[in-house]
Amino acid sequence: MIRKALFAAASIALLAATPSFGAAKPCRDAHGHFTKCGAAVAAKPVHCKLNGKFAKCGTPGARPV
Repeated sequence: MIRKALFAAASIALLAATPSFGAAKPCRDAHGHFTKCGAAVAAKPVHCKLNGKFAKCGTPGARPV
């Protein structure tokens, strides 16, 4: 009787201690907000200027800012 109780208690303790591998881990960004884990950070778009004004980067003479 005592053996069964000890075996039951030990098995419950082992099951409670094992992590759940299917659960998603919470990820946070720099501001502490929850985000999707492993999501690639989008690169900032490149802006170009021509004669002090914004222009398309494919325009001849335009330089990245």
